[in-house]
Amino acid sequence: MKNKIVVALGGNALGKNPKEQLELVKNTAKPIVDLIEAGNEVIIAHGNGPQVGMINLAMETASKSEANTPEMPFPECGAMSQGYIGYHLQNAIREELLSRNMNTPVATVVTQVMVDKNDSAFETPTKPIGAFYTEEEAKKLETEKGYKMKEDAGRGYRRVVPSPIPVDVVEKETVKTLVDNGHVVITVGGGGIPVIKEGNSLVGVPAVIDKDFASEKIAEILDADYLIILTAVEKVAINFGKENEKWLSKLTIEEIEKYVEEGHFAPGSMLPKVQAAMKFAKSKAGRKALITSLEKAAQGIEGKTGTLIVK
Repeated sequence: MKNKIVVALGGNALGKNPKEQLELVKNTAKPIVDLIEAGNEVIIAHGNGPQVGMINLAMETASKSEANTPEMPFPECGAMSQGYIGYHLQNAIREELLSRNMNTPVATVVTQVMVDKNDSAFETPTKPIGAFYTEEEAKKLETEKGYKMKEDAGRGYRRVVPSPIPVDVVEKETVKTLVDNGHVVITVGGGGIPVIKEGNSLVGVPAVIDKDFASEKIAEILDADYLIILTAVEKVAINFGKENEKWLSKLTIEEIEKYVEEGHFAPGSMLPKVQAAMKFAKSKAGRKALITSLEKAAQGIEGKTGTLIVK
């Protein structure tokens, strides 16, 4: 049976620098093309944490050392990361498709994601980005640039930015048109470039949208059958790492909500994946969300592994 599938790639599928990523995406492409070869329509989303941090740090460093190098705003750093991750991914997927005699077009859409300027996340920034600073340097940045700085696990101070909830995807009609015409589309990279609407203008804001929530939003918009959120483990667990650890297979919304309320999933790690999966499964009858590893995605669709969440 042909399914429309949004696949949300985790950071482990991409690596931490361009050279590592270029090698890793060759392996990443294989299970994605397995899904395509099986007759599914596949849309790809991905994170960008290490990549956007690397770009942001490089631009900060350059602006300090070179008088004529301007600072790069954070939304532009996000756009750069979408471009270079997409470039690597689309070429790796294209190469794998051609190796199987499949001439399916692959395209990356630099994607803006609308957020609400009144989102409470703007009041309490939580996502660390960029370089580490001393307390003295951090205070100076707060005074001179208005940054919000926060101590990060004993390693120094870092800038923190908001993580608002996605409201809409600006380029959704472009993505729909490409998907409807048989293209494999890479979209909402890194959660998308966060923008707010001001009249006819879209204004980028220094924020990071969680890629799992952005993936859920585009999956709803495209009326996907499956949202597959890929992570480092084959299944979701409760009591993770403890003697009574239990791996979860098929769950109803009520069951997974109970586990969330009991605090089984770590914020910033498994929790957003579970929350995005719940939201998608709730959104319409028949929609399914699967959390599993990249290598097990095809088996998860067949019901052989992974954690499946259904309404």
